[in-house]
Amino acid sequence: MHGSSKVTETICIYVAEEPKQVAAGTTLFQLRAQQAPDADITVLNGFPVSADQPLRADDRVVFITRGKLPTQDSLEALLVARHSPGVHEKLKRASVGIAGVGGLGSTVAIALARSGIGTLHLVDYDVVEPSNINRQQYFIDQIGLPKVIALREILKRINPYVRVQSSAVRITPKNLEALWGEVDVLVEALDAADEKAMLVHAFSALRPHTPIVLASGVAGYESGNSIVTRAVGKSLVVVGDQRTEAAPQMGLMAPRVGIAAHHQANAVLRLLLGLPPA
Repeated sequence: MHGSSKVTETICIYVAEEPKQVAAGTTLFQLRAQQAPDADITVLNGFPVSADQPLRADDRVVFITRGKLPTQDSLEALLVARHSPGVHEKLKRASVGIAGVGGLGSTVAIALARSGIGTLHLVDYDVVEPSNINRQQYFIDQIGLPKVIALREILKRINPYVRVQSSAVRITPKNLEALWGEVDVLVEALDAADEKAMLVHAFSALRPHTPIVLASGVAGYESGNSIVTRAVGKSLVVVGDQRTEAAPQMGLMAPRVGIAAHHQANAVLRLLLGLPPA
């Protein structure tokens, strides 16, 4: 007489995006006790949860311990969970150039780093000054540092797995190829009108099929709704109201600059995902 053994039914779930077979009926907190008993935060399918519940097939689980740097795989798992399917892999492979890392450029860089862009190429020859603090993403203790170095430090604290290439040089038609010869999108975030015009003209001649996302008209404190994104031709995107330039009695202020910068960052994401920028 042969003895019978009971077969335990299992389901496949994903822990930090790694497939794992668990017994059917296993709960979230039972899994946490097995995998990460010191975890402070439990993320289920992209959202933090505080109540135990049975696990279902294909659930995505990530455990986080406060103060502990997540591994690259764990961080990517969280980004994947928050993003739509397929989005993160495309962004991870992307390379974006940013010309000027002042109010616009520093904000664009931070938004893209949080989104999981693979490589950022930052170029700016300026240093952090006290007058920058009103709208740029720097800190008092960074005054005097080259902006590209200060921003690289900030980005490392946000997402240490984004590759950041920085150059503290003045942009000229002669060094464009060396600076951004391989980028998928270029963000124009310069202050001076003549520098903006030079960059757009020279880069368009060098890389006619690479999109440029520029800003024009972001000063003052008029309605944020006047800032819009427009596609101009196949490879040029313009953000702003195209009229409120910085001038006496019309300074650059954090809210509208931030709105425009996030328009630029969003246009970059859409271009990288094969969508119309506007």
